[in-house]
Amino acid sequence: MIELALIGIGTGNPDHLTAQAVQAINGADLILLPRKGSTKSDLVDLRRAICEQVLTRPVRIVEFDMPVRETGGDYARAVDDWHNAIAAAWRAEITMHLPVGGRLAMLVWGDPSLYDSTLRIAEKLKVGGVAMQVRVVPGITSIQLLTAAHAIPLNPLAGAVTITTGRILRAHGWPAGADTIVVMLDSGCAFEVLESVGITIWWGAYLGMAHEALEQGALADAGPRIAVRRAELRVRHGWIMDVYLMRREQNNGA
Repeated sequence: MIELALIGIGTGNPDHLTAQAVQAINGADLILLPRKGSTKSDLVDLRRAICEQVLTRPVRIVEFDMPVRETGGDYARAVDDWHNAIAAAWRAEITMHLPVGGRLAMLVWGDPSLYDSTLRIAEKLKVGGVAMQVRVVPGITSIQLLTAAHAIPLNPLAGAVTITTGRILRAHGWPAGADTIVVMLDSGCAFEVLESVGITIWWGAYLGMAHEALEQGALADAGPRIAVRRAELRVRHGWIMDVYLMRREQNNGA
């Protein structure tokens, strides 16, 4: 039996770990850290730094190469194939390092329940015959870090929030009936497809990290600034993690 702990670690700042997360990391027999290529080497370095800071006992830490998702073609099929490849990589590491079972920990950016597929990949292992008990340790999300960094409420007064992705926003535009939206997993600047009048944006990249970057303002003014800054940061660091909230003008005092 594999006891898998999926541990939310926020954006990699050890100060954002919960006490429960620290306990789960120390309770592991094995911690698997994915490598995502040389341009994103500091992501695995951040995970290693977290382990070094919070571990109070020896725990085996193993890195593995993360499969790369194919681009183009059918998106859903490409993602499913990618998840199958990741599950196969997990299975190989489990077979090698926990052949008789044990406690496995995976450090998940943000929270495992929010636009993260680790839970789905774990389910593929269970369906594939791996005896596994999954435990989720919640973490701070990029949305929480974004609203905290800008000192703003997530929702308008008595209003709702729609959480979506850059791909969906680019394909379908502003969600019908929404006053406030949060956009995650935006590989570009999907807000550029919108009519900017009456929209305010709050944007953040590398939230909680030393090189955190923030922008806010009317979309017509802040949008071009964000596009330029985002491109510069991506070149400088080789990768970027960002999220943004947009709100339309309200007539109810929100």
